[in-house]
Amino acid sequence: LADEVLAKHGTALSPRGELFTRENIKAKLNMRDFMDTLRSSGIHTGGPSAISQGDRKAFADHLDKWLLNKVRNS
Repeated sequence: LADEVLAKHGTALSPRGELFTRENIKAKLNMRDFMDTLRSSGIHTGGPSAISQGDRKAFADHLDKWLLNKVRNS
C-alpha cells in the first residue's frame, strides 16, 4: 500500500514511525517478498517484534512533524 501511495506522490509512514520514500520502499518490498518465499518453502522466519512505546513515540513524532509542515506550507 505504501508503494501505491508514494506512486501517487503521497506520504507513507510505517506503524513504527519510519517514513517510506521512493528510495527505501523498493528494498522493503524486496525483503517482504524474500521472506514470503522463505515461509512458503517451509522455513520459519519468525515475525516482527511487538510495537514498543518507542515505536509509538516515533510514529507520533513523525506524524506531528509532517502535520506541522503541511500547516505551515498551506
